[in-house]
Amino acid sequence: MQVKRLMKGTAPLLVSMPHTGTFLPPDIKSRMTGAALKLPDTDWHIDRLYWFAADMGASLLMPTHSRYVVDLNRPQDDADLYPGQVKTGLCPLKIFSGENIYKDGEEPDDVEKINRVAAYWLPYHEALETELARLKAEFGYAILYDAHSICSHVPLLFEGQLPDLNLGSARGASCAPGMAEAAFEAAQSGDYSAVLNGRFVGGHITRHYGRPDENIHALQMELTWTNYMAETFPYNYDEVKAEKLQKTLKNVLQSLLGWGEKTYSGGRGK
Repeated sequence: MQVKRLMKGTAPLLVSMPHTGTFLPPDIKSRMTGAALKLPDTDWHIDRLYWFAADMGASLLMPTHSRYVVDLNRPQDDADLYPGQVKTGLCPLKIFSGENIYKDGEEPDDVEKINRVAAYWLPYHEALETELARLKAEFGYAILYDAHSICSHVPLLFEGQLPDLNLGSARGASCAPGMAEAAFEAAQSGDYSAVLNGRFVGGHITRHYGRPDENIHALQMELTWTNYMAETFPYNYDEVKAEKLQKTLKNVLQSLLGWGEKTYSGGRGK
């Protein structure tokens, strides 16, 4: 079975959506709890929400499998991204509410984890790296936008309600300051609260692939569900809310393209 979908675009922008997958292989699905089978930590409908990006020329990369199989936004060695905070691992064992993903005694062992990385994690990251290289070769630079979403209240991970739009640039390490500032300004163009490098500064994808000194710039966006969908199962998409949010998201992506064109003067093959 295909484990990823890549749509190649015509602009120097790649939109990665590592947590949109929902497929569970039968051998894994049969071992999971009822709570986990609802896939509550999926970045629901992000592919639908950002589909307009294809019309802007962006490349789109999406997995088919659930983050419960393997989390594509965690490092291969499962190193802790947020020391001192609750860890959600490479092959997570608990959902964000704290409930178990697997029935007692059915958790994956080390060999299974290695096999999952080989089968699902590596193909996604190989595609991501290859596409960024293609864009850089054609345009002289590449912009990676890592798209995520989450329930606005997750007490196990943070207190209170999250801002609507959470941008992360690895505290300034994953992209040029001007690019992050342009995106942050665009995020504030609508009726939404926005923050840069707040609770979410960027996961493994943003931190690993963002190399501004090599003209590859990465930025993560974590949206809260309340602005485009129902936050309770079955997590229905809200067309009216989504259409409004898309206007702001288009501004954000356009700000990235505009920044890149201005900064690199639209040159190709630099």
